[in-house]
Amino acid sequence: MKAALLSEPNKVAITDRPTPTCGAGEVLVKISHVGICGTDTKIYSGGIPANTPIVMGHEAVGEIIEGQAADGSGPGDRVIVDPVLYCGDCFYCDKGDTHLCENGGLVGREIDGVFAEYFLTPASNIFALGTKIDMTEAPLIQVMTTVLHAQNRANIQSDEVVVILGLGVTGLLQIQVAKALGVKTVIGVSRNAYKRGLASQMGADVVVEHGEAAKAEVLKLTEGRGADVVIEAVGYISVLGEAMDLARIGGRIIPFGIYAALEGKLPFYEFYFKELNIINARAALPSDFPASIKLVEDGKVDLTPFITHTYKLDDLSEAIKLLMEPSDKRLKVILEV
Repeated sequence: MKAALLSEPNKVAITDRPTPTCGAGEVLVKISHVGICGTDTKIYSGGIPANTPIVMGHEAVGEIIEGQAADGSGPGDRVIVDPVLYCGDCFYCDKGDTHLCENGGLVGREIDGVFAEYFLTPASNIFALGTKIDMTEAPLIQVMTTVLHAQNRANIQSDEVVVILGLGVTGLLQIQVAKALGVKTVIGVSRNAYKRGLASQMGADVVVEHGEAAKAEVLKLTEGRGADVVIEAVGYISVLGEAMDLARIGGRIIPFGIYAALEGKLPFYEFYFKELNIINARAALPSDFPASIKLVEDGKVDLTPFITHTYKLDDLSEAIKLLMEPSDKRLKVILEV
């Protein structure tokens, strides 16, 4: 089978590897579409360490070729892969926090991933997609599970004011999920006019630029208090500082972006004085997959506007380079395998 092997940072090549053999408790999936995300680009560049040489990728959908999934899916069924690996026996798994498993990891980082024609995975890591969801868009559901997991952890209430800083793929998904969960006031913040327009189309009640304009709008909508919840969806320390500034006393911050920086400046006194709650979220739980799939099936989340570029697996290097370049109108890049 063809697979994209990362041999060292910034060096990936399409190679020929043996097709995995399916064993007991496993499922062999023929991959049809894969998403490329910021984690992949950081693994590619060396910003996130990985067990190289490794086949990259973790956002995949396809069709079961052999084996039966834990949810009953079998050969011929369209499915999505949960890329979070867990043992089921450790302290965290016993608590139900399988995404924090001390023996686990992420597909495409600790073990070979899904930038390949076939992928072998535990039966518990497969979820049925049904027939309604477009397979080109379906890899985004994996991203959406992490968004849903973060918002569930923050226990966001419908009458709260929620601010999303950064309107890339995850920021726009944060808006749609918040509205799907019943949040009445969602504010989208971005310097990019195109993405602010998309945020409005996707349900944001207010869209505004970063800086003083954002702060003025938040204070106006909250009688001067500040936002109940601020979600930082960029991954920059400076934007996390802005989140602390926009949150009310006793508010919650979700630092959803992945921070590759080893140091930075933050308003630590404000962090103390406001008694802010920082709610981190890593990956997702297995239960987030059926819940996210249902939100898409029910039309509460629309994935169509996210797909701006598609590439073939053979063109992975070109696709990754595109993602690493600044762009005003690029959103999700999908590989057609």
